[in-house]
Amino acid sequence: MLCARAAALVLLFGCSLALAQAQHDPAAAIAAQREAMKAFAAMDGVWRGTARTILPSGQESVVTQTERIGPFLDGSVKVIEGRGYRADGAVGFNALGIVSYDVERRTYALRSYALGHAGDFAFRPTPDGYEWEIPLGPPAATGEAPKIRYVATIRDATLHEVGDRMIPGREPVRFFEMTLKRSGDTAWPAADAVPMK
Repeated sequence: MLCARAAALVLLFGCSLALAQAQHDPAAAIAAQREAMKAFAAMDGVWRGTARTILPSGQESVVTQTERIGPFLDGSVKVIEGRGYRADGAVGFNALGIVSYDVERRTYALRSYALGHAGDFAFRPTPDGYEWEIPLGPPAATGEAPKIRYVATIRDATLHEVGDRMIPGREPVRFFEMTLKRSGDTAWPAADAVPMK
């Protein structure tokens, strides 16, 4: 009796797995992701400009910020690398981001790696750019949680992004601003794949 039940469970699991695989069409999913990522096409290219950050100490940090942004995995995700150069040419900031689209949930996400931290954040297209947020803690009594909100606009080959620290019950505090000019196209990260032979 126990063996019959175990066999029935294995059969049921196998059928469920086969049904799930049959319902998932990778080509259709990738096509839907590629279509959704068109909302961020204006981000692609090589960018350079100035980024200013007000540090927790109150001191201002100014770097020459560069970004290279391009599609990957047949255009189904977008990869972003940011580098901030100090006045002496040393890299003072380096970050990697991957923007993706979840076909079932119909939501975008940013997987970010920077300053020894990693996280997954909601990432949304706007009519002229994008926005994303980093939660800073649990919700207050009002139901609102403290957060950092980044909002970017892309117009006339200029990417302007600001970051505001938002604490419930207080005015937002702007601590970050960058203005980058697009300097050209890039084949990164899809270029230079390892050939078969």
